[in-house]
Amino acid sequence: MLGATGTIGMATARALLRRGHEVVCLVRQREGVGSTQADTGLSERLAGVKLIWGHAAEEDFWKQADLAHFHFDAMVSCMASRMGSPQDAWRVDHQAHVWALQAAQAAGVKQFVQLSAICVQKPLLAFQHAKLAFEKALIESGLTYSIVRPTAFFKSLSGQLDRVKKGKPFLIFGDGQLTACKPISDDDLADFLVGCLDDGSRHNQILPIGGPGPAITPLAQGEQLFALLGKSPRFKRVPVGLLDVIVGVLSVLGKLIPAAAEKAELARIGRYYATESMLVWDAQAQRYDDPATPSHGSQTLFDAYARWVKGEGAPDRGEHAVF
Repeated sequence: MLGATGTIGMATARALLRRGHEVVCLVRQREGVGSTQADTGLSERLAGVKLIWGHAAEEDFWKQADLAHFHFDAMVSCMASRMGSPQDAWRVDHQAHVWALQAAQAAGVKQFVQLSAICVQKPLLAFQHAKLAFEKALIESGLTYSIVRPTAFFKSLSGQLDRVKKGKPFLIFGDGQLTACKPISDDDLADFLVGCLDDGSRHNQILPIGGPGPAITPLAQGEQLFALLGKSPRFKRVPVGLLDVIVGVLSVLGKLIPAAAEKAELARIGRYYATESMLVWDAQAQRYDDPATPSHGSQTLFDAYARWVKGEGAPDRGEHAVF
């Protein structure tokens, strides 16, 4: 398994163990001060799995790896680039996965379950094109594949809890109804991913998937948070045009300063998520389709909000935050 150190990856590793699978996870060796303690903590969080230490984005690892020694039946990847910058995306979302796929083929692996993203259906960003390039390679590989494209994650939509608690307004773009999503929890997504191994109806398929219930807008998310906190709703509307200005300025600077070019791409990512719904895209009707977006699981975002408001721990957002 790849990508086991992320929250979704860990949930998937646990789900694999619960279903009786023998699990081997490729994880990076930590470096610097406290690395030994960090690696020990990781081993504890992934108790029950066998860890292989290495870097999936380094070709030398795959040249030296003897995957056939483990007699794998399937490879599951929850690995993704951290920030989505072009260089990182093509290095991780594409190249590292291509090397992993080649190693899987050489080792006689028959099945590959890939965690992708629903946003690749309207590719405007580097990381989306990188993911699509690997999806194409996987489809053409001859392996039995399942490409899972989830909607928004709970952790991506948890970032405004603290600001609302502090009495600040909830940030929305436009009227807060430009977009909608069907968020899915880590555990429900993990259950779906693991189910792809044995469910023949999910084989050789591209599978969009969301959480239970109808799609929800940012406006509805804010209203629910205020209600749970017993506060009167307060919103700050951010014009999408402001993002366009930021993207434009950084793009110009990026022609001279490499760091600005990377920031411009991150700004484009922010604009994308501010204006595009995370639902199935109906190309013929040119609209996002809530009913056509499949649902799975039982955990809702609003249930998670209720837990977080009670102090039961919001997730570590890492690089997945929208705000």
